[in-house]
Amino acid sequence: MEDLLKKVIGNASTYCVTGSTGYVGSWLVKSLLQKGCIVHATARDTGKFSSLLPLWNGGDRLKLFKADLSQEGSFDEAVKGCHGVFHVAASMEFNVLPTDNIENYVQSHKLDPAIKGTLNLMKACSRENVKRVVFTSSISTMTAKDINGTWKSIVDESCQTATDQMWNMKPSGWVYVLSKILSEEAAFKYADENAIDLISIITTTVAGPFLTPTVPASVQILLSPITGEFVFNSILQAVNDRIGSIPVVHIEDICNAHIFLMEHTTAKGPYICSAHSSVMSQLVDSLALEYPYSQIRRSSEGQHDSIPSVLSSEKLTTIGFAYKYGLKEILEQSISCCVQQGFLKNPSNHDGNP
Repeated sequence: MEDLLKKVIGNASTYCVTGSTGYVGSWLVKSLLQKGCIVHATARDTGKFSSLLPLWNGGDRLKLFKADLSQEGSFDEAVKGCHGVFHVAASMEFNVLPTDNIENYVQSHKLDPAIKGTLNLMKACSRENVKRVVFTSSISTMTAKDINGTWKSIVDESCQTATDQMWNMKPSGWVYVLSKILSEEAAFKYADENAIDLISIITTTVAGPFLTPTVPASVQILLSPITGEFVFNSILQAVNDRIGSIPVVHIEDICNAHIFLMEHTTAKGPYICSAHSSVMSQLVDSLALEYPYSQIRRSSEGQHDSIPSVLSSEKLTTIGFAYKYGLKEILEQSISCCVQQGFLKNPSNHDGNP
């Protein structure tokens, strides 16, 4: 049996996961290990590995690396010998920006480092002969409106937000949006010029249970109608304004989609991954039903606006991917995990305030 196990592990695919201590990254590491893969998990702060190691339970198939996207060559050891790389790492910080010279500050302190970091990873893949990379993109880079502000009937992978619109309007989360768009553009350009097979997965609002010791930003964004947290709620509203609805996906589904695309030989380019969409009023109603202890109010008579645009995952489902979880399960599991972590009050001793 031991010899058989060694043979299986010896033939297992080896993958590198950047940003492995974040929400998607940590769950992706767990998913890959459960499939029998060898995983090279990277983090800028290796101290964050300590709380995840017992949950990953990777044994000899898990190797940990300290790597910093800002340092060229930092990922060479981590990607060496890998069949593919999952580039999940991204900043989800929403810090207050300076009021003076904001464009110059954002370009030099946010966008240039994000682009450089992505290219540093891609260069490491070139040096170590890694030929396939899956890039974690975001629904925040997409828009359901044309240049005249009219809703499109179908939103597919071609409906990217214009960068000049982000610079001009500066909606909530605009710096994050620009960093994802520009980093992805740089990655595809480099991949085309250096014979790397690059796939991007356009994630919608990811929620459900989590392994991280703190509540992930995307879960806080989805639950912001309950908590009333202004910054996260404004981001949720910005998504609704740009897409016409709030699209969501379960953490297990998004990680399964990453692996599916990595292993699908004909996969190419960007893929939207969205399990369900609901307008803001419908989402609020659903949250009120799942967590009736908050002060959010359901819409009168349960009436909702229709979704103006259909966000299509057809490109992904056509090649065989299937979702496991719907909105109710996503909200149930998100709320349950947040209650367990003390982020939301336990219903058994709730005093009526979130």
